[in-house]
Amino acid sequence: MLSPVCAPVEGRAQLHEATPEIARFTVANIKSQIKRNKQNEKARLRNKAVRSNLKTRVKAAETAAPEDAAATLRTAISTIDRAATKGVIHKNAAARRKSRLIKRLASLNAEG
Repeated sequence: MLSPVCAPVEGRAQLHEATPEIARFTVANIKSQIKRNKQNEKARLRNKAVRSNLKTRVKAAETAAPEDAAATLRTAISTIDRAATKGVIHKNAAARRKSRLIKRLASLNAEG
């Protein structure tokens, strides 16, 4: 359970964190809402991990050597599709990201 500390910092109460990831006030006293808060927090952390992996794969594809470009692009596109399937990003956002990524890589290949 998280509780506010008495000494405010910059006009806000600090949190005493049980774990660094879960630093939220939960003021619900209804059982179903407490459960929903737990579910939302788990989903938030899971989505955060998927988004982080997504960014990593896209950056790897953009900075890959020409001989590894096809494989890293395939991995990045697969990761984008998986994020859309899981509902982390919208399917149109996934299509847009893939399109822009392919365009960027094509322009890099045309220059170099």
